[in-house]
Amino acid sequence: MSTCVPTRTDDSSHTPDEGRPHSPPRPRRRGPRITAADFSASIAVFLIALPLSLGIALATGAPLQAGLVAAAAGGLLVGRLGGAPLQVSGPAAGLTVVTADLIQTYGWRTTCAITVLAGLVQLGLGFLRVARSALAVSPAIVHGMLAGIGITIAVAQLHIVLGGSPHSSVIDNVRQLPAQLAAAHLPALSMSALTLTVLLLWPRIPGRAGQVARAVPAALAAVASATAVATLAGLRLPRVDLPSWSSHTLTGLPQGPVLGIVAAVLTIALVGSVESLLSAVAVDKLSAARRHGPRIPRADLDRELRGQGAANIVSGALGGLPVTGVAVRSAANVQAGAVSRNSTMLHGLWIVVAALLLVPVLDLIPLATLAALVMAVGVQMVSINHIRSITRHREVPVYAFTTAGVVFFGVLEGVAVGVAVAVTIALHRLTRTRITHEVDAEGVHHVRVRGQLTFLAVPRLSRTLHLVPQGAEVVVELDGSFMDHAAYESLHDWQSAYTAHGGSVELTGRGGTRITEPAGTAQCHCRPWTPWRNHHCEQPPRTTSSDRHPSGHELASGISAFQRNTAPLVRSELARLAREGQRPSQLFLTCADSRLVTSMITSSGPGDLFVVRNVGNLVPPPGEESGDDSVAAAIEYAVEVLEVRSITVCGHSGCGAMQALLNSDPNGARTPLKRWLRHGLPSLERMAAKDRPWTRIADRAPANAVEQLCLTNVVQQLEHLRAHECVARALREGRLELHGMYFHVGEAQGYLLTDAVVDDRAEAGAGAGTEAGNENGAGAGAGGEAELDSRAGTGGEAVPGGEVFDRVTARALHDTRT
Repeated sequence: MSTCVPTRTDDSSHTPDEGRPHSPPRPRRRGPRITAADFSASIAVFLIALPLSLGIALATGAPLQAGLVAAAAGGLLVGRLGGAPLQVSGPAAGLTVVTADLIQTYGWRTTCAITVLAGLVQLGLGFLRVARSALAVSPAIVHGMLAGIGITIAVAQLHIVLGGSPHSSVIDNVRQLPAQLAAAHLPALSMSALTLTVLLLWPRIPGRAGQVARAVPAALAAVASATAVATLAGLRLPRVDLPSWSSHTLTGLPQGPVLGIVAAVLTIALVGSVESLLSAVAVDKLSAARRHGPRIPRADLDRELRGQGAANIVSGALGGLPVTGVAVRSAANVQAGAVSRNSTMLHGLWIVVAALLLVPVLDLIPLATLAALVMAVGVQMVSINHIRSITRHREVPVYAFTTAGVVFFGVLEGVAVGVAVAVTIALHRLTRTRITHEVDAEGVHHVRVRGQLTFLAVPRLSRTLHLVPQGAEVVVELDGSFMDHAAYESLHDWQSAYTAHGGSVELTGRGGTRITEPAGTAQCHCRPWTPWRNHHCEQPPRTTSSDRHPSGHELASGISAFQRNTAPLVRSELARLAREGQRPSQLFLTCADSRLVTSMITSSGPGDLFVVRNVGNLVPPPGEESGDDSVAAAIEYAVEVLEVRSITVCGHSGCGAMQALLNSDPNGARTPLKRWLRHGLPSLERMAAKDRPWTRIADRAPANAVEQLCLTNVVQQLEHLRAHECVARALREGRLELHGMYFHVGEAQGYLLTDAVVDDRAEAGAGAGTEAGNENGAGAGAGGEAELDSRAGTGGEAVPGGEVFDRVTARALHDTRT
C-alpha cells in the first residue's frame, strides 16, 4: 500500500487516471498558459479600471495619463511579481487625498519622486518580512481612514459634478458649496446625473436583458452612456484631454523640506501597504469561497509587498500615480472567473493598448462624468456594513475620530488620532474593572467581574472574595476577554483555599459557560461535557490475576470523586432530563477507542448526543448484519423515535480496526473480531479502486495508509447509512443531515467532511468546497474548492476530485458570522 505525499497545487491539468500508484512520471508543462477564463476576466477588469484610473487622476489633480501609467504598472508588474495571484493593482481612491495634497504642496515631478522612494521603502519592508505586522492595525482605524478619504473625495468631486472646480480642503469645499449650487453648470450637472443614474440602475435591470447587460461593468456603461449623449447632443463642457506621450512629464529630483519629504514617503508607503495587504486577504477569502476552478494558493504577503514596491518605483519613474491593491477590481477579477495571475497582467496590457490607440475616444469623455464616477466611489467607501461591525465590537469612537481626523487634518494625522484613541480605549478597558458581590434567593454568592482582570484589579478582587463566608456556594462570573498571571494566581489560590475548607466554587465566563474545574491533587475531576483544564490521567498500573483490588479501588475512587465534586453541580440538570426524557439532536456514531471522548471533542452535555460506539465506527449495510442488529437498531431508534436532526460518523487517527483491516489475512481464522471487521472491507475496496480518487484532508496529505483508510472508511460508512430505509426516507423529507468527521488524537484536531460530498451527489466522487459568504459575496470559505491529490510517490501526477475533510478552527464560527 503506497503512502500519500503532499498535495500538488500547480495549475497543470491532468486526466482522471493519472497519478495512480506506480504510474511513471510525466513531464510537466512549462511556461505561461493563458486560459479562456483569464482572458475574459482581464477584459472585465480592464473595462472597470480604465474609467476609474482616469477619474482618480482627475481627483488628485495629476495629469490624466498618470492614472493609465499606474494602472499599467500595477497590472504588469504586481501581476507578475506580487504574491496574490488574483489581486489587481493600480491607482486607488485610498491614496487620492494624500496624492492631491502632495501635488499641491510639492508639484507633480516631486510627487513622482516621492512615489519612487515609497516604492523603495515597500521593497525594503517586503525583504524584511514585516507584511504580517501591517495587519495588526485595528480594522476600525483602517475603515475610518477609508471613510474619511471617501468623504473628502465625494465633497471635492461634487464641485466638478456641478461644473466648478474643487478647493484645497474639505472645509473650503463645504463653505463654497452653496455658491457652487447657485452657479451650477447645467450641461455638466445633467451628464453627472445621467452617469449616477446609469451607475445605480445598471445592476438592477430585470430579466434576461439584465443578465446580458451585466456582462458590461456598470462603471463603463455609465461613462459610455454619458459620453455618447454629450457627443450626440453637442454639449459644450470640459472633457478629457490626453496630451501626446512625447510631452508626458516624468519624475524629477525631490525638492522641498527633508522632513516633509520623509513624512510624505512614509505616508504613501504605509497607507498603500496596509490597503494592499488588506485587499490581498480579502481576495484570499473570495477565491476560497468559489466552488469551481483550480485551487488558488494563499497570498504571500511579503512577496505582494515587494511587488507593490517594484510597481511604485516604475510608476513614479514613468510619471504615474502611486499604486496599491484595489479591492473593487480584485473582486471583479475573482467573480469573472480568473484562475491565475495572467488575467491581472493581461488587464495591464489592455491599459497600455488603450493608452496608445484609444486616445481620440478617451478625449470625448466629459470630466463631469468621471467626477460623478469617482464621487460614487467615495460615497461607497463609507460602508454601512463596516459601521455595523465596528458598532458590535464597541469601537465606534476609534472609527469616528479617525474619520474626522482624516477629513479635517489629513490622512497621516487622522490615522495618528485613531491610533491614539484606540490605545486610550484599550488602556481604559484594561483598567476599568467592575467587581460586584450579591447573594441570590437560594443563598448562592455571585461575584461578578466586568472588564479585563489584571494586576490592577487584584486588590479589589481579593477584598470582594474575602467577603464570601466560608462553606457557601460561590459562582465567580468573569465577563472579560483577558486575565493576566497575577489575577489568575490570586483567583486560583483563593479557590484552592476556599474549596479545601468545604466551600464550592464555580468559575464561569460570559453567558454562564463554565471555564475551569475544581482543582485537586489527589483525584482527576473530569467533566466530560466541558473543556478539560489542568487534567492529566496517569496510565493505571498492570495488575496480576491474584490482585484485583487496585482496579476495583480505582473505579470506586472515581465514583467517589464524582459524587463529591461533580454530582452536586449536575444534579438539577440530570433531574430535569430524568423527568422530561432524552431529546438528543444528534446521533454520533464513533469508534470504541478509549482516547475518543465524544462529549469533550464536541463540547456537548448530558442529553445532547445519542452515542453508538463500536470497533472501527462501522455501519453494517441492511441485510448483512448476520444476527448483530445493534447498530441498525440504534439508527432506527434515533431516527424514528428520537427524531434526531443529524447523524455523524466519526473516525480517528491510529485506529486499530483500520490497521487490522490492512493487515488482515483472507484465509485466517474467522474470529468474532474478523467477522465484525468484514463490514469494513468495502472501505478497503474503495481505497484500492482505480476508478475513483482518494479521500483527503484539505490542508495536507494523509500521513500513511492507515490514515488514508480511516478517512475513506468515514465516507464509505456514510454510504452504508443511506442504504437504511429510515435514513433514506428522512433524507428525502429533508429532516435529517449526514456528517462525516475525522479526529486526529495526537494533534487534538477535528476535521469535517465538506457539505457537498455528504449529499446524494457524492456518488460521483467529485470534491467541492464549502462557501460562507456575506451579502456581497465576499465570504470566508471554510474549505475551498476541489484540490489536486497525489496518489503515489514523488513522481505521481495529481488527480482532481475526491472527498475533502476540512480543518475545524477556533475562528470558524467568527469567520462565518463575519
